[in-house]
Amino acid sequence: MAVFVALGAFLMTLAGGWVAQRVTDRRHLVLGLAGGLMLGVVGLDLLPEALEAAGREVFGVPAALLLFVGGFLAAHVAEHLLAARQAAHGADQHERVPEIGLTAAAAMVGHSLMDGIALGAAFQVGGGMGIAVAVAVIAHDFADGFNTYTLTSLYGNARRKALAMLFADAAAPVVGAASTLLFTLPVQLLGCYLGFFGGVLLYLAAAEILPEAHHDHPGRSTLLCTLAGAGFIWLVVGLAGE
Repeated sequence: MAVFVALGAFLMTLAGGWVAQRVTDRRHLVLGLAGGLMLGVVGLDLLPEALEAAGREVFGVPAALLLFVGGFLAAHVAEHLLAARQAAHGADQHERVPEIGLTAAAAMVGHSLMDGIALGAAFQVGGGMGIAVAVAVIAHDFADGFNTYTLTSLYGNARRKALAMLFADAAAPVVGAASTLLFTLPVQLLGCYLGFFGGVLLYLAAAEILPEAHHDHPGRSTLLCTLAGAGFIWLVVGLAGE
C-alpha cells in the first residue's frame, strides 16, 4: 500500500518540476516562490518534525537544533570552498558554482527518500497513520519537485542535469517506501538527518535564492510570491495535522 501511495508522490514531484521549468520568463517570481516554499518547509515542517524525532539533548541543546546549525554552517563553508577553488582556476568569483546546485538537489533527493521511508513506516504502524503521512508527503512533494529543478538550474547546470535530478527526486519516495519492506530506520537517526538538512535548506533560501530573486526585481510581486510559498506550506501542514 505504501509503495502505491508513493507513486502519487512521484507524479506530484514531476508536476512541481514541470511548473518550475515552464515559467522561466518570470524567473524572479519562480525564485521568490521557491524561497518561500523552502522557508516554509524548514520552519513549519522539517524542524518541528526533527525536534520531535531526535529527542535527546547534547549539552543542554536539542540534538536536532545542533545539527540544524551544523547544516547551515556546512552549506556556508562548502559554498565558499567551491567558490575559492573556482577562483583559483581563473573563473569569475560571481559566477554560479554548478556543484552547489547539484549538492542541494541531491539533499532534496535524500529528503524525499526519507519521506518514502517515513511513509512506509507509518503504514506499518496502521492505516490511519499511513494516510495522514501520505497526505503530507504528497502535498509537499510538489514543492520538492519545484525546488529541486529550480536549485539545479539556478546554479548554471544544464537542463538535462536538472531533469535528471528531478526524476531522481520523484523516484526517491517510491524507493524509500519499498525499502521499509526490508528494514526500519531508527526514529532518532531520521530526526537528526532532518535537522541537518533543514539547516542546509535555510542557508540556500536565505543566502542564495531570496537575494537572487529580489536583486533585479525587488517588486511587490516577488515578495508576494515568497509569502505565498510560505503560506502554502503552512496550509499543507495544517491540513495534514487535522
